[in-house]
Amino acid sequence: MIDLTSPASRDYGIALLRVSLGVMFLAHGLLLKVFVFGLAGTAAFFEGIGLPGWLAYVTALAETVGGLMLIAGIQTRIVALALSPILIGAWYVHAGNGWVFSASNGGWEYPAYLLVLCVAQALVGGGALRFRAVRAG
Repeated sequence: MIDLTSPASRDYGIALLRVSLGVMFLAHGLLLKVFVFGLAGTAAFFEGIGLPGWLAYVTALAETVGGLMLIAGIQTRIVALALSPILIGAWYVHAGNGWVFSASNGGWEYPAYLLVLCVAQALVGGGALRFRAVRAG
């Protein structure tokens, strides 16, 4: 029988949150922005909504590297907090589109939910199955 109240269960639950959040950022940064829309296309979209085009490159890089770091469990709290401004920006971009991400141009609830997950991840840390610093001596 699995003890769902054990510290190990808690740590694996936290790891599940961390890895799934990391996969989402990796998919959004690398797959969507680089492979689906292309960096130039993503930059054009950013410019179309009034943001500088160079910010698309920074965003794609931050989401890709941040996603990989979350998956690996490297500096989880810091990475989750560092990715939060991207989600605040995404929420702002989609805020006028209404509720439900399937709405025309996407709704605001998905970026808001991901922001809550980043804050939760920052609060709970990395959980199980993560890289930890090796200390000498």
